[in-house]
Amino acid sequence: KHCHCCYFALLSYLKEQVPQIFCLKDSSPQEEEELMQSRLLHPLECFLFGEDPQEGLEKLKQGSTSSHLCGRVFKEGETVYSCRDCAIDPTCVLCMDCFQDSVHKSHRYKMHASSGGGFCDCGDVEAWKIGPYCSKHDPGAANDDCVLDLELYGRAEKLLRILLHYVTEFLVWEENFELSAELQIKDNTYYCVLYNDEHHSYDHVIYTLQRSVNCDLAEAQTHTTLIDKEGRRAVKRGSLSSCQQAQERIRANSVQISQQPLRVEILHSVVMAHQTFALHLGSWFQKIIGYSVGFRQAFCQVALQPDVDRDRPCLISRLMLHDARMFKGARKIVHELIFCSMLMDTEFKRLFAIEFTKHYKQLQKDFINDDHERNISITALSVQIFTVPTLARQLIEECNVIKVIVDTVMELLREHLDDNNRFVFLGYNSDKFSRVQVIFHDLRYILISKPSIWTEELRGQFLKGFRVFLGLLKCMQGMEEVKRQLGQHIAVEPEWEAGFTLQIQLRHILAMFQDWCSSDDEILLLAFKECHRVLKQCNNQPFHRDATDHYMCKHILHVRPYKVSREPVSIHLPISRLLAGLYVLLCGTGAIERLDNPVKLAEHALRCVVLAAQVSAEMWRRNGLSLVSQVYYYQDVKCRDEMYDKDIVMLQIAASKMDPNHFLMLVLLRFELFDYFNGSCSSKDQDELTQWNRLTEEMLYLLIVIIGERYVPGISHLTKEDVTMREVIHLLCIEPMAHSSLVKALPENVCLETVITKVAIFKKPGVSGHGLYEVKKEHLVEFNPFFYHYSRSQHSKAEESQKKRRAQEGNDKALRPPVPPAFCPAFSHIVQLLCCDIMVHILRNVLQRAAEDRPTHWTEAMIQRALHLIGQALLEEKSQLENVTAEEVTFDFSLKAQRGKSVFLLLSKIKTLPSLEAQKDMIKWVLQMFEVVKCLRENSSPTVAQDKEKAERKRKAEAAKLHRQKIMAQMSAMQKNFIESNKMLYENMPESGTQGETLCIAVGPHRGSTPADREVLTCILCQEEQEVMAQAPAMGLAACVQRSTVLTQCRGKIPSRPGTSYPLFMPPDLNVGTHTGSCGHVMHATCWQKYYEAVQNTTRNRLHAELIIDLENGEYLCPLCKSLCNTVVPLIPLEPLTFDYHLHVCFLYILSARIKGLHSNGSTGLFGEGQPDFRSILSYGVQESITEMLVVCATTVHRVGLKTAPNELCPRVSIMAWNTCAFTIQAIENILEQEGKPLFGSLQNRQLAGMKAIVQFSATQGLKSSQAVIQRHFTDMLGVLLPVMSRKNTPSLLEVDLFHLLVGLVLSIPSLYQEETVDLQPSAVSSAYNHLHILHLVTMAHVLQILLSSADVPAAGDGQETEEERAAADLFCGFLIRLLPDVSGSSLVERVKTGIAPFLRCAALFFNCLTGVPPPEELFSISGRFHCKQMEALCSYLALPSNVFQLFHDHRETVSPLLQRSVNTIASYTSSQYPRKRNRLIELPEDYSTLLNQASHFKCPKSTDDERKHPTLCLFCGAMLCSQSSCCLSQLEREDVGACTAHAATCGAGVGMFLRIRECEIVLMASRTRGSTYPAPYLDDYGETDPHLGRGNPLHLCPERYRKLNQLWQQHCILEEIARSLEVVNVMFAFEWQML
Repeated sequence: KHCHCCYFALLSYLKEQVPQIFCLKDSSPQEEEELMQSRLLHPLECFLFGEDPQEGLEKLKQGSTSSHLCGRVFKEGETVYSCRDCAIDPTCVLCMDCFQDSVHKSHRYKMHASSGGGFCDCGDVEAWKIGPYCSKHDPGAANDDCVLDLELYGRAEKLLRILLHYVTEFLVWEENFELSAELQIKDNTYYCVLYNDEHHSYDHVIYTLQRSVNCDLAEAQTHTTLIDKEGRRAVKRGSLSSCQQAQERIRANSVQISQQPLRVEILHSVVMAHQTFALHLGSWFQKIIGYSVGFRQAFCQVALQPDVDRDRPCLISRLMLHDARMFKGARKIVHELIFCSMLMDTEFKRLFAIEFTKHYKQLQKDFINDDHERNISITALSVQIFTVPTLARQLIEECNVIKVIVDTVMELLREHLDDNNRFVFLGYNSDKFSRVQVIFHDLRYILISKPSIWTEELRGQFLKGFRVFLGLLKCMQGMEEVKRQLGQHIAVEPEWEAGFTLQIQLRHILAMFQDWCSSDDEILLLAFKECHRVLKQCNNQPFHRDATDHYMCKHILHVRPYKVSREPVSIHLPISRLLAGLYVLLCGTGAIERLDNPVKLAEHALRCVVLAAQVSAEMWRRNGLSLVSQVYYYQDVKCRDEMYDKDIVMLQIAASKMDPNHFLMLVLLRFELFDYFNGSCSSKDQDELTQWNRLTEEMLYLLIVIIGERYVPGISHLTKEDVTMREVIHLLCIEPMAHSSLVKALPENVCLETVITKVAIFKKPGVSGHGLYEVKKEHLVEFNPFFYHYSRSQHSKAEESQKKRRAQEGNDKALRPPVPPAFCPAFSHIVQLLCCDIMVHILRNVLQRAAEDRPTHWTEAMIQRALHLIGQALLEEKSQLENVTAEEVTFDFSLKAQRGKSVFLLLSKIKTLPSLEAQKDMIKWVLQMFEVVKCLRENSSPTVAQDKEKAERKRKAEAAKLHRQKIMAQMSAMQKNFIESNKMLYENMPESGTQGETLCIAVGPHRGSTPADREVLTCILCQEEQEVMAQAPAMGLAACVQRSTVLTQCRGKIPSRPGTSYPLFMPPDLNVGTHTGSCGHVMHATCWQKYYEAVQNTTRNRLHAELIIDLENGEYLCPLCKSLCNTVVPLIPLEPLTFDYHLHVCFLYILSARIKGLHSNGSTGLFGEGQPDFRSILSYGVQESITEMLVVCATTVHRVGLKTAPNELCPRVSIMAWNTCAFTIQAIENILEQEGKPLFGSLQNRQLAGMKAIVQFSATQGLKSSQAVIQRHFTDMLGVLLPVMSRKNTPSLLEVDLFHLLVGLVLSIPSLYQEETVDLQPSAVSSAYNHLHILHLVTMAHVLQILLSSADVPAAGDGQETEEERAAADLFCGFLIRLLPDVSGSSLVERVKTGIAPFLRCAALFFNCLTGVPPPEELFSISGRFHCKQMEALCSYLALPSNVFQLFHDHRETVSPLLQRSVNTIASYTSSQYPRKRNRLIELPEDYSTLLNQASHFKCPKSTDDERKHPTLCLFCGAMLCSQSSCCLSQLEREDVGACTAHAATCGAGVGMFLRIRECEIVLMASRTRGSTYPAPYLDDYGETDPHLGRGNPLHLCPERYRKLNQLWQQHCILEEIARSLEVVNVMFAFEWQML
């Protein structure tokens, strides 16, 4: 009564408050949350604790312990872990946090993405063999039972009962329900509520809403997103009539698009408010339950208490039964409530499981009619209940859950039964059928772990369940029978997939039932009898004629006729096959002595095998593909365990119980070959003869299998491990295989790990490909060419590979039958097949046909099989003779074979046939075996023949060895002879390093000569060879220009609007450069033009071409290597030059005078006066086409580098050409340094050719541009070095990259010699001096730059100063003392040496390409890691003193004032450090689970919901991004793009390399529209990548593959890789890369 009063008091309070807070006024979610907390939940908590909730909670915490069960509920896509070593079954999983703290981290674990709805099994002792707890949940000595005081427990139970009742009433609410009187208030507001379904797409719903409730696109999208997420949404609020109108319009508009209308309901605003609060209460329950075990128990008590007064089920059952009609949000709350309450407590879990089983059939029916996915259906909870071994057994005993599940399936499939009570799935509903299949998973869960102890109750209930299951199998026995089509082809392909889908679902269950039966002898016998009884009742494909007698070789078989080719036959025989499996198990117990009528048992299995043989012989061609598919699956790894394999077992059972002659006669009859082998029929029809030949092959193959395939536990004394070993050996005999391929080729429940190391050797993978297993040599003797699990193609591959291997080893090519294990006693009779009269007759008949050599009557395959059978027989006889005396051996094959038409003589005869050349070795071996057996029978030594063979082999090996020695001796003599006769040649070879050393200087008046090499290249389009000459037709290199951030020192800071100084001055942090790379393939200008135009024309018509190449931006694929290109770089020949080395001009004083006089001279005439030797460019005779190519290339570089419209007249075109030249050289130097390679001689051809072409192109660029513009550029650039010339906006020395400046100055100085009337060039000597002085100036500036920008100063030296250090100290004391603290000379030298090396290396590459002077030998062998030697070689090559400080000394008068001014003008500018940081891809953790852990803790900064995210890692900078999510969309150039695309624009100048963590794959991005996936650099222990974590093995970083990815980035090949992969994949529809 008191409880009743509380109920009404609470309801009246809720009636007043709930509508005010929710739905009646438009308040924000935050306000609603605050009001609900203060007005509703806080008072409830006060009542619950009887005091201030905070204080009550503190008291609770003191007395309670944390739960030892984790119970974390998984969201969709969350990574979960299982342990292959310790989990009781694969459904036992751990969440990320528990896994990281558990012992399983070091075991063979498996990772996969959860489909949502499961929960973490940490702490469940029934789920794990060892390590059930992680360190967080380990209970230790703590006790989970926390007792609440009775008063608090009473209040909790009272409150929870009222509230759960309230929640249930509103969650099971139907549209037509009326509010109870206690909750009614006066209000006429209604809501039109739209519900989620799986029939209508996003676009359908958006379209319908726009048409129906007058909302704009954005509003409709918001509604639709929330409907999809929450399951429903109020789309209109107003009067009843306006909501009804909206309802009608929504239904009408949605029916137009889809056959089904959208589900729309009209709810009163008060109902809506109470439902909203009911959902919040669901979350509040979870919070309260989490406080204490006592609260949890109180909640479970209330939820599971039946409502006896109203004869209604308990509250939780009411919620479950209404689950399919609830919307998504409500379902999630209810499921989470069940997870955190009943499933966390053993006793309540049992009670809940009983309730669940009681309503199981109804729940499944509701699920089948529901259109939501299973992961948000209450039926998905079955995995949490049925997989607990103790609970499964209790449910079998108390509720007979097996019967419940099978009855449910039968009821749902009843509509598919025909008049004979067999299934016919014609016109079935595939969606409904796929939902029915899910029920079989529950049966599997129940049978996962077989009982170790059987109670009488368990036996009885299990057998009842087994009988019901046999009832299901009875409906499948003989279903979907087929009849051979004669005359015309079948009109409509019959339905077959449903039957096989059912079979695939049942294969594990059938194996599990057999496993359960085998664990108890009594059950096994009863199950066998039951199965036998049901099989007798089956009447599928009966005989229609009486038995007749058949005669062969004096044997009579009395059997009823049946022709597979004429009468109906079915491939589905589950009861026969189950019986075969149970019989083999029974033989092991010895409980069965005889078997009634083995002929009848074997009949259907034999028909099935014959059907497969006839399909293979193409007798059923007119029955279409459906039958071919059925036979394929019948023998495929997915089904063969419970289909083909069991049929073979059934035939072996029959063979062991029948007279061998009778058995073989039966086989011949069913193969329809009886008359043929009896000689009573012949034919001249070629097709018929071919059919007979094929059937004979198949029949002989079946006999090989029946006799030789003994690898079944129970048929011979073997374990399951032996069976797996044999499977693996035979798979690896085809070819070496990857672990994943092996797993796919083996049955699902096989444990490969324990076996693989015994039979195979693992070969690790390289930078690509995957690890492979190769079979160990000692196991090759087990190879059987007629292994019964080989498909036809596998058989021929294996045979070929083994013959090839034997030939390589110098053995004969005979593939002998392996020695099989002995049969168990029950099956030992089978071997008698080999020596019975009919077998000898068959073999004799086959060999006779070959001996007569009538080609149409025999095939090589037939002979091969016959030889194998003879080999099997002789091996059997040999082993029997070796074990006992000849008198006791009853096996007499060799004797029978030599009577009458001797098999031995026939073999000798066919040995000489040319058409049997391939079988010659095998025939030879068989004849030898006859000899061996004969000797054993006569008790003489059988070794003579073998010794003879060994001696012959030894003689051949000796002969081959002598032959090899003879050839080697001849070659050695010829070599000596050649050296003798060409003595002069060898003597005149110069000693390396003696000559030409003085010429290894690339700069200045002492520079070496440019070698006059003729460069002859082949155009890849017209294949014509041509020398690169100025007068010859122009040639060009295919190239790709792209913006790059590979060298940036400030990642992610690309200036959106480059300042005024760029592109003339490249900032020292190289934040974005322009790289030009080439694939190294050469084309004539004219050929390229034609090809490019053709590409433009044809590509427009190709479907997916625009996804690969961007025609608007001039892209094309290189015709030869398919690299992505967007320009062509002209090849300009180097002018061969020689110098007069006696010309000593002292040029320094002229330089200093000129610099001093710059102001008066202006820009013209600088360096240019007093040079007599001018050479007109007109003598160059540059061809038109080269000039055109120059323009094409220059405008592409300008357009791409500055992201601007093409404009060949822009003054910055020439600057961009110099910039791309400098940046490309810097990028190449960076690659060489990172890989530790020498500066020269280690570049790939494509890089070298590309670099040379770019330098020559940039050098020639000056000729095309306006000379005044270039003179202006030159003076501007020089202003950085000579403050005299600097303008107002000239950057200071520290704000410029000096290598870019060097390239610009060197390539623009010729413009100073140009005059208005005539194009002039500086002379060679003049150029040499210009280059030298510019290099000296820039080098001194760089030294200054290094000293001024160094932050960390090395410690002082040991006191002994070298000359170099003194010079450094002088410079320091002179000018820099004010800018830097006191440092020693030695530290300065060290700093400058390391800082200047990259600059000098780049300069060496540049001058080498510009002048063609070969570098000194040292630079070909020393990498950048040998600092000192490299510095000396570089300095000598660049005509610099090895002590760079000497420059300041040499040019003291000239440079001092400049230094003074530079130091004064340099502001406090924080510049880059020198040497610059070498960029690499970020460091990745070695173990992939660490990355998954990071991803699981990733929270999107822009999103508040807990929806699944796709954390994606940028490999350039390490930023974690939220990709493929609407929360992180941003605008880029007025277009919506995803987080990755937006990030790539700033971090990689549009290029990106991302690791999608949950998908375990790399995404390469080249632009907003182009990208491709690439394997992640993580491999499992088997050397394989695992995209989308499909296999889930532990993954570890492969440094080589990550290095390759780094190279891909550093070498600017990402665009190329994407284009190639898109070309290969042949994409038909564009993937929206920009949304990533």
